[in-house]
Amino acid sequence: MTRTITEKRAAFRALHQDGCFLLPNPWDVGSARLLQHLGFKALATTSSGYAWTQGRPDYGVTRDEVLEHLRALAPATDLPVNADYEFGFAHEISDLATNVRLAVEAGVAGLSVEDIRADGQSGHYDTATAVERVRAARDAIDAVDPSAVLVARTEILLADTSRVAEAIDKMVALADAGADCLYAPGLVDKADVVALVRAVAPKPVNLLVMRPGPSLAEIADWGVRRISVGGGLARAAWGGFLRAAEELRAGSFDGLAAGASGKQLNDVFGGFSRA
Repeated sequence: MTRTITEKRAAFRALHQDGCFLLPNPWDVGSARLLQHLGFKALATTSSGYAWTQGRPDYGVTRDEVLEHLRALAPATDLPVNADYEFGFAHEISDLATNVRLAVEAGVAGLSVEDIRADGQSGHYDTATAVERVRAARDAIDAVDPSAVLVARTEILLADTSRVAEAIDKMVALADAGADCLYAPGLVDKADVVALVRAVAPKPVNLLVMRPGPSLAEIADWGVRRISVGGGLARAAWGGFLRAAEELRAGSFDGLAAGASGKQLNDVFGGFSRA
């Protein structure tokens, strides 16, 4: 790769300053390099997509496995990579800070920390605790490289879509605590998205899009700065695999016709170094 970590982080931070950009989510080195080949400007890892490559459910991998994943993926592409770092893999603040530092040292351009509890209890951290955790993550990032982007996430809308006002209030508090970008998966309706954008302005908002709906241009008009697809691409890939495999089981090879050609893939990956 030709871009340094410093250059990637500067480019990633610049993307958050104006306009709206797509942040597709690869799950391994090959998918990351293919997305670079297609012309995307930045990438984000997906906790679910990576876990499925290990034959496990989302949230089924360890911190050390995720760090190994980041250390392999981040230097394999010239694009900045944002890490889906789940809940930081720690309940204690000092452990969270250590884990965030390790992720930044792995070479990512940014990372997200969720408000899902990491102490074995169900549910989400209250706003005061979530603020404390984001402040600790901010300090840990700044100790390594302040240019790395910190994304604060609240997952409460994935549990209860009616808690929009609570989610927005929490995002405002986390923005004030030092988050560079705000992310509330499960936010869908235009009015709610616009309300979040206005509440945390001028800080950027990430919108998760997991199914067909408004276009990129429409979402950009809402004021959203970046759009990710979570495990969406991984699910699409697994869906194609499952359909072809089910046809094989039924005795038909027709499902193989939809695959990309070996020549196309070899040509794409042949353009990358072995490093």
